[in-house]
Amino acid sequence: MEKISFLCYIQRMEIKKRLEQLREILKIEEKKSQIEEMEKEMQSPNFWTDEKESGRKLKKSQQLKESVKTFEDIYDIAQIASEEELESLSDEIGKLETETLMSGKFDSHSAIISFYSGAGGVDAQDWTEMLLKMYLKWAEKNAKNAIILSESKGGEAGIKSATVEISGTNIYGLLKGESGVHRLVRQSPFNAKNLRQTSFAMVEVMPEIESSSEVEIDSKDLKVETFRASGCGGQSVNTTDSAVRIRHLPTGITVSCQNERSQLQNKETAMKILRSRIAALLITQHKERVDEIRGDYSSPEWGNQIRSYVLHPYKLVKDHRTGIESKSPDQVLSGDLDKFIEAELRSVNRIS
Repeated sequence: MEKISFLCYIQRMEIKKRLEQLREILKIEEKKSQIEEMEKEMQSPNFWTDEKESGRKLKKSQQLKESVKTFEDIYDIAQIASEEELESLSDEIGKLETETLMSGKFDSHSAIISFYSGAGGVDAQDWTEMLLKMYLKWAEKNAKNAIILSESKGGEAGIKSATVEISGTNIYGLLKGESGVHRLVRQSPFNAKNLRQTSFAMVEVMPEIESSSEVEIDSKDLKVETFRASGCGGQSVNTTDSAVRIRHLPTGITVSCQNERSQLQNKETAMKILRSRIAALLITQHKERVDEIRGDYSSPEWGNQIRSYVLHPYKLVKDHRTGIESKSPDQVLSGDLDKFIEAELRSVNRIS
């Protein structure tokens, strides 16, 4: 009995040490000061003059509060946790430690994720929808808000493409390693002979850029077109030019949106996605300003897959960059992605 108590004491001391290190690395006290300053600013009668800017600051304040609360909740529980509770608490601390691996310019931002079906016909479109659902379930498991910004349905099943926004602190930092080609091997439900089929889909993860000051785009560099939206979306969807297509002339990046009911809403959503796509391009090309990336834009490459999901003739999910595997693809497709995400973060940061 004494031995168990001693081990529990040692474990508690180790957890306390990790938490004190995290307090410094995550700058918890600095974040508290920022929250106080922002709350004072919000009390100013002029705070809501610019609704977009005030909304951005309010969201930033909420993210800071979320970060501080998560740390303090774990810290408080650590003081009174039983031996059994310390085990699960260690996993929660591990998630906080993962945050320290994110130091990129946009890592603290929310994420915008685009999905594109590749080779494989209807199977590929179905696979693309499965991937979309996988990330939506990951967001749900992690209590993050996710909304679909745009979606293009397949003719028979699945989707040709889709874009989703997942909101929360460090979401881009966590998910940026998910960008790339994802490969599925299974018995096709769309083949009468139930033959084995290999399908591909592209996932593109971008930081959400809400403030135009973070990625400044000259309006002269934009070509904005309107067109008639297709599919469902309101009684006037097929009678008005509510859909919007925006092309960034220097890079050739083109974004379109038709899911919203009004042309103005579609334009705002398209601009958000465009800023995010340009931000991702700045990151990959190690540039600071948009005017430094003038030239041909290279879309995400259809190169070697980053991860394979095999459902037949055996069950296995394997990340080809880190070697991490799971023999439970159903769990992975239900949003159980954390070990893959963390392994890629540690690999990029060269941490064992």
